[in-house]
Amino acid sequence: MNKIVRLMSFLLPAVCLCLPRAADACTNVIVGKAASADGSVMVTYAADSYTRYGTLVHYPAGKHKAGEMRRILQWGQDHYLGEIPEAPYTYNVIGNMNEHQLVIGETTWGGRPELRDPQGICDYGSLEYICLQRCTKAREAIELFVQLANEYGYASSGESLSFADPEEAWILEVIAKKPDVTEGVNRNKGIVWVAVRIPDGYISAHANCARITTFPKDDPANCIYAPDVISHAREIGIYSGSDEDFSFADTYCPLSFSLMRNCEARVWSFFNRWGDLDMNQYLDFAMADNPKNRMPLYVKPKARLSVLDLAAMMRDHYEGTPFDMTKDIGAGSNETPYRWKQNDWTVDGVKYSNGRPICTQQTGFWFVAQCRGWLPDAVGGVFWFAVDDAGTSALTPVYSSSRAVSWHYALGNGSMVEYSESSMFWLNNRIAQFAYLRYNPVGLEVQEKIAEHERTMVEKLAACDAAALAIRSEKKQLKFLTQFSVAEADALFDKWYELDKYLLLKYMDGTVKRQNPDGSFITNGSTDYIPVSPDWPGYSEKFKRAIVEDNGALLKVR
Repeated sequence: MNKIVRLMSFLLPAVCLCLPRAADACTNVIVGKAASADGSVMVTYAADSYTRYGTLVHYPAGKHKAGEMRRILQWGQDHYLGEIPEAPYTYNVIGNMNEHQLVIGETTWGGRPELRDPQGICDYGSLEYICLQRCTKAREAIELFVQLANEYGYASSGESLSFADPEEAWILEVIAKKPDVTEGVNRNKGIVWVAVRIPDGYISAHANCARITTFPKDDPANCIYAPDVISHAREIGIYSGSDEDFSFADTYCPLSFSLMRNCEARVWSFFNRWGDLDMNQYLDFAMADNPKNRMPLYVKPKARLSVLDLAAMMRDHYEGTPFDMTKDIGAGSNETPYRWKQNDWTVDGVKYSNGRPICTQQTGFWFVAQCRGWLPDAVGGVFWFAVDDAGTSALTPVYSSSRAVSWHYALGNGSMVEYSESSMFWLNNRIAQFAYLRYNPVGLEVQEKIAEHERTMVEKLAACDAAALAIRSEKKQLKFLTQFSVAEADALFDKWYELDKYLLLKYMDGTVKRQNPDGSFITNGSTDYIPVSPDWPGYSEKFKRAIVEDNGALLKVR
């Protein structure tokens, strides 16, 4: 179980392909360094897809010969797109964070379907990892992303991307120009784009909907953009107003019911919980009742956020809001906040749509990345990582300077169609499937175990930081940080392996075995092998009333 692998740089990450459909895709949350509890810049990401197998990828640093080419395979699909020259030197990358504390996340919004380059070589996922391997700063990575997309063509739909380093965080929004294919060649290659810096004391988020509306044209320290981002919209007939009134989001990603209710509502929920702003004023927008009442791109937080705060946010199902998914009859007998596909459905000719929260069952992997600028890069970058649904999986801290990853999380250990007993993804799925069936109480106990584990890991990480800083040798320091990262991931697997067995013992057949204060099961007093009669939690009150309404005449006792 403690096998460690080094993944060679030619391997593609087996991570989420965020499909260009709002109901399937991903969520990013961003926290500026003056908005965090410890002064770190933080970015979260949930990579959500029903076909994506969650792993932690590792690209080792490397040197490359002159003339060496890099094959571009479409991220998550492995379709060959083309080749570009390799960089002379590439950096060590763990997941979506490199050894210089640069982190990149994304969410797909699709946008206007006519804005697709049929000959593009660089898809957004490949560009993310190329930037992580070649860049050290967020602004530098944005510039490289744009440069490569313009030079080789952009092979994806509309995207919002988070770029962060220890000093600053940005949102970049991009979409391909309308192609002009003449004699088999696209003469209108490249992208239109805009990038906005999130102020240090603010928080932001994006969730499968473009969010940059109007933007300053004369503030290059905080906003950069394509020189033709407005003129191209005029040329293709999708904008006719003034430069001052131009909105990137409204022009290239027109709002719909789904974009507001299933995407922007996730941003609303984050701002509602943590923003120093009365979000009731934007509730009609999140409800899809008032498209003109757009939320701001970023807000001040009501308090400084910690890693644990962001982890809790990534487990949000709109609890305590009008969208709360545990309250309607769709939650079933055990108040589960999950809804199974299809998300949209019709009854008597009327169309309905289930909510889409941040926390969802189809997550392949998710993370909370910390860029800690007061520490050297080897120690400062921490990639808190988990696979599968955030609501039933625990984060493990991995230093972004690590030279290896745990076998339990590694590419090659199982797949979406190949079960592996040593895979953390499959182990988490075993626990999740049980929790979905009896969310209250099974899911709630899993969350208690998660909270206990993550509080402990925050303390362990602080101790590891101190120990690593005392090591003078860079080689020994990297070895120490790698060993910590791998060992703690292995230990979490072992702990969750026991949790899986414990949950089955305690909650089998719709019952709850009674326990002593130390957690052991209470037996009948005659033998250690027979428990006392268990408890029967039964069904929620709302569900019982629904049964009565549906079939009460037959079930009524008389």
